[in-house]
Amino acid sequence: MSRYRIDYGSVAEDTLRQMRAPDQFKAAMSRTLGQDPYGHRSKEINGEKDRRHAVIADVLVVYYVSASVLKITAVRLIPSP
Repeated sequence: MSRYRIDYGSVAEDTLRQMRAPDQFKAAMSRTLGQDPYGHRSKEINGEKDRRHAVIADVLVVYYVSASVLKITAVRLIPSP
């Protein structure tokens, strides 16, 4: 079980529905960013600590961290070609 709850914004949700194995991707998100959203080679965007991007299961994930409520919101998913 993830330490952080993971939500998907509407654009990310649309991409998730088009993926071949969305459940496997969600499991990878839970194992990685769900445990440590500041780890897994994630990087800040424009110097904002809680606005980040990381590559999880060959998908570039753009997300926000709400540390006070232990929540991650994925706003964009960009699968590799």
